[in-house]
Amino acid sequence: MSVRVAAVDGSDRRGGWRPDVDARLAALESPVREVLEPYASSLTETDRITLVPDAHYPFHPSTGMVTDPAVVSSIAGHLERWSEADVAVAGASDDRIAFDRTAEYLDYPSVVERFNADVVDLAEESRRDIVVALADDRISVSVPERLLESTVVVVPTLRPSEDGPVAGGIRTLGSHVTAVADTDLTAVAAMRAVEPAVSVLDATTAYGGDPVAADTLFAGPTPRIDAIGTSLLDRSIEEDPALRRAFGDEDPSVTLENGANGSDPDVDLTALRRRLPDGELPPPDDTHPAVTTAYRLYAAVAGDAVPPQLESKR
Repeated sequence: MSVRVAAVDGSDRRGGWRPDVDARLAALESPVREVLEPYASSLTETDRITLVPDAHYPFHPSTGMVTDPAVVSSIAGHLERWSEADVAVAGASDDRIAFDRTAEYLDYPSVVERFNADVVDLAEESRRDIVVALADDRISVSVPERLLESTVVVVPTLRPSEDGPVAGGIRTLGSHVTAVADTDLTAVAAMRAVEPAVSVLDATTAYGGDPVAADTLFAGPTPRIDAIGTSLLDRSIEEDPALRRAFGDEDPSVTLENGANGSDPDVDLTALRRRLPDGELPPPDDTHPAVTTAYRLYAAVAGDAVPPQLESKR
């Protein structure tokens, strides 16, 4: 099965990140439509659609560490025009921060309300236990019912996970379910239980040791989108336990199509791969003391919250 790809015009942000939401939405209008159109019929034959981005605080979309809310908003806008389904953007509170705070910091409420979408906290949703068969394993996962009762679109970022492999859509879904299995098995079981309709890879800004404006969108089946991300970050599918499990005996090769007309893509993946830095995530506990002091001063003046990983440092 092929993956759709489309380039995003990033000319408006040359010289640095440009936080103008209207400009980002305008640039995303055509490429989002191009990569989503082949899935329009399956996405619109439903009463409820849930978008699951890679959303966590304190990262800003300019870092490439979180999904740009403008990408999610553009997807919601197209779905609103194509269907009458209720659209929601989902995340989850954890032991460090409530999701409503994360959503506010990333500006999701003001962005998605343009298209009558809701922001929901999966931690507050009722859950259902599902047993998923993975080869010789049977994994019991506890899944938010919203993900089981709606059409799901995963919107991951192009970045590595803390352990090294691509973060991707499989692991984005896995972060919202619980199981006694290891995280990789849990993630694959989550994908099988939820059966997302499509995964849209937000590679407008990517992270591979440093952020880079990749200005690209991909859409397709979640394992194949994660395989694209793995290749672009110069990782190996064979060394990624989650991807190996997701593909099983299936051929992991991916065919790319231009989002506009299904022809050969205009995006040069080899050139894009060369542009991406070859690195990993920064250590989570390696914050310079000056950063902690400066942010506390800023928070005191501006009334903002101190990032969770800085709150315990003295």
